[in-house]
Amino acid sequence: MSQIKQITETLKQLLKQHKVTYRQIAESLELSEANIKRVFATNSFSLERLEQICSIINLSLSDLFAISEKQQQQLTELTLEQEQELIENPKLLLVAVLVRDYWNFEEITEHYEIDQHEGIRLMAKLDKIKLIQLLPNNDYKLLIAQDFRWIKNGPLEKFMEKEVLNRFMASKFDDEDSFRFYLRGRYSQASIDIIKRKLNQITKDAAELNIEDSSLPLEKRKHMGMLFAMRPWEPSLFEQFRRQK
Repeated sequence: MSQIKQITETLKQLLKQHKVTYRQIAESLELSEANIKRVFATNSFSLERLEQICSIINLSLSDLFAISEKQQQQLTELTLEQEQELIENPKLLLVAVLVRDYWNFEEITEHYEIDQHEGIRLMAKLDKIKLIQLLPNNDYKLLIAQDFRWIKNGPLEKFMEKEVLNRFMASKFDDEDSFRFYLRGRYSQASIDIIKRKLNQITKDAAELNIEDSSLPLEKRKHMGMLFAMRPWEPSLFEQFRRQK
């Protein structure tokens, strides 16, 4: 994907998150909606026009370019070897999770029992297995996408099922920022496809918001866990009464 096309896709995602339509952009810039659609379709932005559109959502050009850069050339799935490396070393897994959330080196060593020497060693290991590109002064470039997926039945998925999901779901979800919702029904395949598409979009939106918030101080960001799940299923309470064919 060309750089300008990548920037256009990033801008479209950010505008969508802010619920800004082509019509609203056109009204703000005193242009026709057809003109705005053509600019986005052909990626024919001048820097001035790009800056004007960014200003609608209070975004600077440098912010847009930084977000776009973070999205490029990032892994959407780890290899079996990468997953196994993380599972075999809990501190390495911890640091991998933290850099995915854009913690800097000082924040990691300040908030966890990891001294500077060990922190450097762990970051170098993440660089070696190509999860990050280690830069001078313990800075880094993230090489994994925010919405990367675990290998099906792979080491990370098995770890999550055994060590994380059961404890996660055991909560009463009574905190003010918690949310739990269960819904069942009988749906057509077309409706199932729509629900799956919307769930996929939510994961992408959540990933983009995590990138946007990465520029905020650590104390203004809160650890959150999100679980989206859907599968063909009937509660055993009901299934026991099903008439056998």
